[in-house]
Amino acid sequence: IHMFEADKKDIEILRELCNDSRRSYRKIARNLGMATSTVINRVNSMAKEGHIKSSTLSLDYEKLGYPLTALIEVRASKSKQLQIGSEISKIRNVHGVYNITGESDLVVIARFRNREDLSNIVKSIGALEFVERTNTHLVLNVLKDEHNIL
Repeated sequence: IHMFEADKKDIEILRELCNDSRRSYRKIARNLGMATSTVINRVNSMAKEGHIKSSTLSLDYEKLGYPLTALIEVRASKSKQLQIGSEISKIRNVHGVYNITGESDLVVIARFRNREDLSNIVKSIGALEFVERTNTHLVLNVLKDEHNIL
């Protein structure tokens, strides 16, 4: 695995993009005291190297009609974790699937319009071949939900 050797300027640019990926390169450059061409070249280089995967919006799921968020732990039969994770990834309400260590093999993050949708998805995951059990946690309050670790 090639580790990213970010310098101070790269980190500053990434922070700006994480705060608002729609901001123009000119505004980012102005905020950081850099030339616009420097910001463009560095962003293009980081994208080419695969360090920037995409630019996305940050949505308010509750306002969009998805007030329920659940974390669903999944225990799978031996050596079937990735297969099951791939199947679960195709479910529309699912926002993230992680292969993890511990008593469970996968954790799924999903959002729902209502309890009925939640129940249907949990039951469909539990019915998948090679799924041994699920354990669902309903999110009561979101204390932090951001992807910026820089």
